[in-house]
Amino acid sequence: MDELQLADIIKPENKVYGKSKIMTDTPMHYCYGCSHGVVHKLIAEVIEEMNIQEDTIGIAPVGCSVMMYYYLDIDWLQAPHGRAPAVATGYKRTNPKKYVFTYQGDGDLAAIGTAETMHAVNRGENIVMIFINNAIYGMTGGQMAPTTMIGQSTSTSPHGRDVEVNGYPLKITELIAQLPGSAYVTRQSVHTPATVRKCKKAIRKAFENSAKNIGTSFIEVVSTCNSGWKLDPVESNKWMEENMFPFYPLGDIKDSVHDDVEKYSVQKNKK
Repeated sequence: MDELQLADIIKPENKVYGKSKIMTDTPMHYCYGCSHGVVHKLIAEVIEEMNIQEDTIGIAPVGCSVMMYYYLDIDWLQAPHGRAPAVATGYKRTNPKKYVFTYQGDGDLAAIGTAETMHAVNRGENIVMIFINNAIYGMTGGQMAPTTMIGQSTSTSPHGRDVEVNGYPLKITELIAQLPGSAYVTRQSVHTPATVRKCKKAIRKAFENSAKNIGTSFIEVVSTCNSGWKLDPVESNKWMEENMFPFYPLGDIKDSVHDDVEKYSVQKNKK
C-alpha cells in the first residue's frame, strides 16, 4: 500500500472547517482571548451562507472594533461615536432591500449612543444590532461602563462600582425588549463551542428577520476583556461565567414581531 501523502488528505471532500471567504487576510489587532474575533467570524459565516455579501452593509463603531472594516470584505460605513443606529437607519431607509447591521460595544451603544439605540429600536427600524458587552471600556483604558456591575473594579472605580456614587448597571437589552419596535432580542456568548453555535444561530435568525420587515433584531454578546480585567483569557472566561452570567443571563428575551400599530393609534385608545 502506498504511503499516504498530505495531498491525499487536503481535498475538498475531506474539508471539515475553513475560514469564510468573507474574512480578509488582515491580521486582527485584538488582544488574546478577546471575544470580538469570534463574533466577527460568525457574522462572516452567516453572510457567506446566506449568499448576501453584495447586499450587506456594516456600520462600524468607535471602540475596540472600530477597524472591523479591515476584517470583513463587505461594504462599510463608519459612524461617529454612538451614532451607528442613526447611520444604519438612514442607509436602510434609502436602501430597503439591503441587509444593514450595526456592531457596537457597551460604551458606544449603552452610554454615548443610548438615545440613538433606544429610538431606532422604538421606531422598529428593520436592522440588525449586535452589542458586545464586556462590562468595561476596553479601548480607552478599562474605565467603568454603563454595564459595569456593582462592586466591579475598573480604572475609574478601583474600589468597585458604588451605587451611591455611580448608580446601577444598565441592563439595556431588557429595556430594548420592552420597546414595541423590537422583534427579536437575545443574549448570547462565545466562550465555548456550544455557545458559539448558539450565537451563530441567533445571528442567522437576526439577518433572516431583516428580510421579513418585522422590526429590529438585537443581539447582546456577553464578552470578555482580559486586558481591561487584568486576567488571562482562561481566568476571564471563568470570571465571566461566575460574575456576569448571573446578572446577564443568556437566552432569548423576545421573539415576535413589532407591536400592532393599531393599539397605539388615537382612535383605538379613545374611551
